[in-house]
Amino acid sequence: MSDKLLYQNPLCTRYASREMQENFGDEKRFRLWRKLWCALAESEMELGLPITREQVEELKAHADEIDYEKADAYERQVRHDVMAHVKAFGDDAPGAAGIIHLGATSCFVDCNSEIIILHDGLEILLRKLLSVMAKLKDFALQYKDVPTLGFTHLQPAQLTTVGKRAALWLQDLMLDYENLTRLLDGVRLRGVKGTTGTQASFMDLFDGDEEKVKELERRVVEKLGYSKVYSVTGQTYPRKFDYNVLCVLSQIAQSAYKFSNDIRLLQSMKEVEEPFEKSQIGSSAMAYKRNPMRCERMGGLARYLITLPMNSAITASTQWFERTLDDSANRRIVNAQAFLTADAILNLYLNVAENLVVYEKVIQKHIEAELPFMATENIIMECVKAGGDRQKLHERIRVLSMEAGSRVKAEGKENDLLERIERDELFAAVHGRLGEFLDAKKFIGRAPAQTEEFIEGEILPILARHGDLLGAHGEVHV
Repeated sequence: MSDKLLYQNPLCTRYASREMQENFGDEKRFRLWRKLWCALAESEMELGLPITREQVEELKAHADEIDYEKADAYERQVRHDVMAHVKAFGDDAPGAAGIIHLGATSCFVDCNSEIIILHDGLEILLRKLLSVMAKLKDFALQYKDVPTLGFTHLQPAQLTTVGKRAALWLQDLMLDYENLTRLLDGVRLRGVKGTTGTQASFMDLFDGDEEKVKELERRVVEKLGYSKVYSVTGQTYPRKFDYNVLCVLSQIAQSAYKFSNDIRLLQSMKEVEEPFEKSQIGSSAMAYKRNPMRCERMGGLARYLITLPMNSAITASTQWFERTLDDSANRRIVNAQAFLTADAILNLYLNVAENLVVYEKVIQKHIEAELPFMATENIIMECVKAGGDRQKLHERIRVLSMEAGSRVKAEGKENDLLERIERDELFAAVHGRLGEFLDAKKFIGRAPAQTEEFIEGEILPILARHGDLLGAHGEVHV
């Protein structure tokens, strides 16, 4: 049967990286299960249970040899994925079949492996997030002195600079970085807790020796590369962890969505463009179009990701007592898709951020159309210094501004406010000098300095801390 007859997840076929897909793939998950079973058996042996070194070595020797057809056949028979893999592992290591999963419940492998997968996924996203930050840092410094129209309510406001605006995008990502690293610092495994989290089965195995049960958990998680566990659990790790993870991913999506919308608006104004390849087609009908495809895709994916934390919130809030299984099928979908989507978004962000095109002459043209209005306050103050009446000057310049604005909007002509001021005797004190008031850099305040100070004080220390993680590039496959 052709694959084209079946639905395929576009996150896998079109958007997410192979690295992230492999992180949530069956191969990694089931190898982690076997690694956990090996760690459990070895730790139980070390603490005196009747398990031999030969059995442990046999398990380790077959840990990466998974017969998926056999495991699938067992699952169709027993309707239980963990027991299917226990049986398949036992077939591969028959001498150790009787001690696999000793004292454990399914969530020993399921929950601990899921946390590790989520943790590794967060590390992948951290690398990409930092690389986006590095690229925006370079862009912000390159254009920190280039004036541009600022907008409030999507109406021209006081000037800012292209680089200062990029610093706002960068600050959003910095806040995401802080939340992501805080989450990473707090990751802990479920540990070795038994069926309802009481460790009763392990107390039986060790004849009531609590210290050995505690040591068993410590050794198992250490073999997995961790030191922290949840002190108390039901059958699963707290599903609030999933919610916390997806909230951080949602925040990354929010930042990317803001950036993508800004670029789309700027591209409409012809001031800044996302990359557009030589053979790329913007529209099947309108050959001249240069649609912001990457940013539109980024926004579409971000919209999906932003909705996902609510799903995890409902799962966390509907876990009855020590656990209920209605979380399982849901989490197989939502956790993986959240990470694949975040990965796809950051791939796009990387691609756009390292290839932005700035059209400074268009930006300057737009500034020149609005700057006469912005210069009026300075003109008034200069005339007052020469003895003019501030109220009369204000009223007169208001009338002239309305006339010039009407000429621009109603007649489609150029802004002639300065010419009107030049002809009005009330403003004689500045006649012949109006050009002095039109230097755009006089209207950007501390934007260049703010950009430099922010990057030097807050961004560079972060990038220096993670220098070994930088250098990722964003590829767009379709």
